[in-house]
Amino acid sequence: MSANVVDPDHAVKTERGTVLQEPPLAQFLFSDTRLAPLWLVVRVLLGWEWLSAGLNKIGDPAWMQTGEALKGFWTNAVAVPESGRPPITFEWYRGFIQGMLDAGSYVWFAKLVAIGEAAVGMMLILGLFVGVAAFFGAFMNWNYIMAGSASSNGLLGLAAILLILAWKTAGYYGLDRWILPRVGMTWQEPKPVPVRIRAPQPIEQVNRIKR
Repeated sequence: MSANVVDPDHAVKTERGTVLQEPPLAQFLFSDTRLAPLWLVVRVLLGWEWLSAGLNKIGDPAWMQTGEALKGFWTNAVAVPESGRPPITFEWYRGFIQGMLDAGSYVWFAKLVAIGEAAVGMMLILGLFVGVAAFFGAFMNWNYIMAGSASSNGLLGLAAILLILAWKTAGYYGLDRWILPRVGMTWQEPKPVPVRIRAPQPIEQVNRIKR
């Protein structure tokens, strides 16, 4: 079994039967360390956006104590105006937010949002598990957009998706440079250790040893 494919029998293959590989341009953009400085800039700028937003919330009692800030955001999101489009397009998502409101979940969820934003920002800036941090950042962007808050979430979400694709090199100038090579060994197949077989000795030489 190849170290790059979980199961070659179920991989997409060409007409010649070889496993379909990523095109050279994709490998250069997302797997080549020569573009690591570009992802460093994207990573730090995105991380600063999340970190500053999270720290502002952590220092606000409306987020860390009462949750009133998130309650107000949710209340405006689920409101259905008499004319015009509501902030939330999908009924199932509006029902989900309304359920969270009715249960008073904004008290603890506001803390989770504030700490989560700061944690994602810190991980991105430090280059620590960039792919994982970018995924959770994109997930938060998606939720904000679903709740009717477009703002800069679309652009930030796009940057996060690009960092997810470049997860191997985005943290090259960061902690991932030392962490990923060690963590990555857990899902890599061990290389077979070559076994040296000694050639049999001639019979005459064996008899000499016995004498």
